[in-house]
Amino acid sequence: MKKSVFLGTIAVAGLAAGAVTAQTLDEVQARGELNCGVSTGLAGFSAPDSDGEWQGFDVAVCRAVAAAALGDPSAVNFVPTTGQTRFTALASGEVDMLARNTTWTFTRDVDLRFEFVGINYYDGQGFMIPRELGVTSAMELDGATVCIQTGTTTELNLADFFESNNMDYEPVPVETNAEAQQQYLAGSCDVYTTDSSGLAATRATFEDPSAHVIMPEIISKEPLGPVVRHGDNEWGDLVRWVLVGLIAAEELGVTSDNVMDLAEGTDNPSIERMLGNEGEFGPILGIDQDWMVNVISSVGNYGEIFEENIGEDTPIGLARGLNAQWTDGGLLYAWPFR
Repeated sequence: MKKSVFLGTIAVAGLAAGAVTAQTLDEVQARGELNCGVSTGLAGFSAPDSDGEWQGFDVAVCRAVAAAALGDPSAVNFVPTTGQTRFTALASGEVDMLARNTTWTFTRDVDLRFEFVGINYYDGQGFMIPRELGVTSAMELDGATVCIQTGTTTELNLADFFESNNMDYEPVPVETNAEAQQQYLAGSCDVYTTDSSGLAATRATFEDPSAHVIMPEIISKEPLGPVVRHGDNEWGDLVRWVLVGLIAAEELGVTSDNVMDLAEGTDNPSIERMLGNEGEFGPILGIDQDWMVNVISSVGNYGEIFEENIGEDTPIGLARGLNAQWTDGGLLYAWPFR
């Protein structure tokens, strides 16, 4: 694993990031459209449907930001990015934000000069293999060929895992999830490794998902969240509080079905502030007072977004787990609107 090459890429992207300092909200509003960097295609998270419309858990975050900034959740230009191209796209200003499976790490935060506004999915790296291989644990993967996306945290995690367990492996580098899926199904690698949510999403697209097993081991922490550039605090605040608002709405019981009624007035001060009936939170952010009404009526709250796109009743089939509200034993904890 050539860590020096990986870190060199980071340094170059970091230099580019420092060059973009314009007020992003002003640019987005003048353009009338949000440029949102998403993955090249990951079922349930960000992928075009049969009509070419982007759908998914991360796509909903893009639409939520557009609803807040522009009052229109459809005013989004979705820009597909790979693990290699996503940071260059953000640093150069090609996209205004990233909403894709991107892990919050030290080097990305500090060296690349990006800002993670929060965590919208708590994940961890896992392994998937064909059931017919009869492997039941990642500890049995010594000598395996492993499909691995380049430019990702999974590269270093994989090297660390095998080294710490005195095992060998042969990497099969791929650039996109689609390429990884193709190589894996063709037998070019024994194992595919990425975030566990990504493995579940990929497996759900297979002709026979039951023929593939996701190993029980989770070998890393992967806090995934939206990313903006350093140096534009106003834009970072807006994207951050849209995410917080989605989480808070679920905790407070505000849904896409009842938000318009609640916007008429409630006896809950927290809801009153969040929906713009008290305070001046929208104007402080440079947007409309009823921004969170626009957001929730457009995409729902965090729980609605999760269940519609990746929940247990979808082909992806993910349980809430760590991504449950703090009141239900999870890690989601919204900061107060005060």
